[in-house]
Amino acid sequence: MFRQTRTRTLAALAVLGLVAGCSSAPEADTDTAARETSPLASPAAGSPFWVDPASPAAQQVQRWEQQGRERDARLLKLIADRPAAIWPSAERPEPKIKEATAAAAREGRTAVFVAYDIPHRDCGQHSAGGAYGADAYRDWIDRFARAIGDSEALVVLEPDAVAHIVDGCTPGEYHAEREQMLTEAIVRLKRQPRTKVYLDAGNPAWIRESWKLVEPLRRAGVANADGFALNVSNFQTDETTKEYGRRLSEDLGGKHFVVDTSRNGNGPLDGDPSQAWCNPPGRALGTPPTKETGDPLVDAYLWIKRPGESDGQCRGGPSAGQWWADYALALARNSSAP
Repeated sequence: MFRQTRTRTLAALAVLGLVAGCSSAPEADTDTAARETSPLASPAAGSPFWVDPASPAAQQVQRWEQQGRERDARLLKLIADRPAAIWPSAERPEPKIKEATAAAAREGRTAVFVAYDIPHRDCGQHSAGGAYGADAYRDWIDRFARAIGDSEALVVLEPDAVAHIVDGCTPGEYHAEREQMLTEAIVRLKRQPRTKVYLDAGNPAWIRESWKLVEPLRRAGVANADGFALNVSNFQTDETTKEYGRRLSEDLGGKHFVVDTSRNGNGPLDGDPSQAWCNPPGRALGTPPTKETGDPLVDAYLWIKRPGESDGQCRGGPSAGQWWADYALALARNSSAP
């Protein structure tokens, strides 16, 4: 969500517990039957957000059903039957965006997207990449926005991009350009009449003093966004994240926010923070996506990080963003009622 940086910053980032989500080997759970009856297993009927029927989780369910792994398939429906954000490709974002918005419109729901192509992305780490330069990024965002058109959509803009300015991972010579690109991206996306935009602001375990984010967020144009996003691809609990978000909101004049609850059901991994962010074992699905948050500042709980997609090649995981069925199954097994 950005990474062409110096080696000295990488260790610091790991200690700060970044949003990336690397999965570890799934742990055995002998209480599967009990967890299958959890309220978390109820259907997603009535959700305001679109569920992708062809997601990796949905395809895995079908494969396991064909193989006779019926219990595992039922558990994985905790992921497959719930809405998760779409991360359109850096090369051609239009096809997936148009497909998702059209399907969502037919169902009267909102498609959720992540715009993730900022230059110097992820400081050269697990999710390195991004647009070649500012002009390429502007073109990508323009194509992204045009593909949304008049459809109802929610866009989480550039996970990690602002927080990497604050923690020093992104070299200083790129800061002003990045803030300008984010400002322009918000304005461009908001030209679409039914698109909401939330600028990413990291997580409470990363930039611990929320006030440090205030000026960078302002310079990145958060005033023109619908709000900011927290906990993307991370594991901080709802309460910890909301407390952090309220402080940040107060400093930003009452801005609203959304929270990624995709994998925070058991909170963060204890122990060495440098090991806590990448495919940690024993994690669980969190609060299902909803606009009914019970908090006037929290516009939605969302599954922004797609549960079951690897954070990177750690703990036996595949490359960042690749589907990892065993880790997905562990998340479902470990889940309990929110």
